Amino acid sequence: MRAIAKNGRSGFYDGAVAEDILATLTELGGLHSQEDFSDQIAFYTDPISGHYQGMDLVEHPPNGQGATAILLLNILSHFDLAALPPFSAERTHIEAEATKLAYDARNRFIADARMSDATAHLLAPETAKKLAALINPNAVIQDVTAISETVHKDTVYITVVDKDRMSVSLIYSIFNTFGSGISSDKFGILMHNRGAGFNLIPGHPNELRGGHRPMHTIIPGMLCKDGKPVMPFGVMGGQYQANGHARVLTNMLDYGMAPQAALDAPRSFAELGHLKVERSYDPKEVQKLADIGHKIEQDIEPIGGAQAIMMHESGVLEGASDPRKDGCALGY
Repeated sequence: MRAIAKNGRSGFYDGAVAEDILATLTELGGLHSQEDFSDQIAFYTDPISGHYQGMDLVEHPPNGQGATAILLLNILSHFDLAALPPFSAERTHIEAEATKLAYDARNRFIADARMSDATAHLLAPETAKKLAALINPNAVIQDVTAISETVHKDTVYITVVDKDRMSVSLIYSIFNTFGSGISSDKFGILMHNRGAGFNLIPGHPNELRGGHRPMHTIIPGMLCKDGKPVMPFGVMGGQYQANGHARVLTNMLDYGMAPQAALDAPRSFAELGHLKVERSYDPKEVQKLADIGHKIEQDIEPIGGAQAIMMHESGVLEGASDPRKDGCALGY
């Protein structure tokens, strides 16, 4: 920390700290070079957004999966969710099928923006319309490409709003448990393993390549209205995050739930051919989902975790914190 305070980014990516990391990785068989560290840069990106129920969901562009959350909401906009009970089999089924389709698109298109510029296609209204037409209210899609990334616990989300209504939506993750499990010998720098987000499919835009960034799942969100922030929020939980954004926002915008109620509410997630359903669901609704053809899985950990701050027009700030993970809503 003293090296960074004195020398800025070069205190980490050059000099003794970088040499320590490089020596540790090299000893373990790594192929990294000093240039891999010294050439590393941070950069600004232009956010992307989608419109839903009079609000705008603002997300980071690829290589993050924010476009997936927007696509998922665009698909759901073709259904009258508000006419269905919030935790019914009918609403859950439509969301599950839309999730499968949106995540399949994610897996095929999202990558380092230098390799794939599919954002316009993912956000196009006609894309969502075509995918929504594939959803049968009474049947389960069986042939959507399997999604591979599991839910992770090593993600932290923080949102802050100050007295001037400056809003921050921040998320950070080292990916799998303790990241790579490797720390440098001298300085103890713990290394993440975000490279696991690549695939090894020849020619795929997200194929493992040196100097490139993998598709990743961490997506801080911002709900806006008329160009102004209304609610910075985030939903942790690995690949669930895009589905989590859609679930929280539909809870609020279609069903009128307050932020805390929207986070507390039961969740489901279609993953790897199964529909994970939290045990707080009504057993009768779970049976209906099974009767449609979903392979139900309920022996599961809580799905995700979230934080949010609603900025009311009155000036009141309303914080919400998900009970599924450590966290709190705090004003001072």
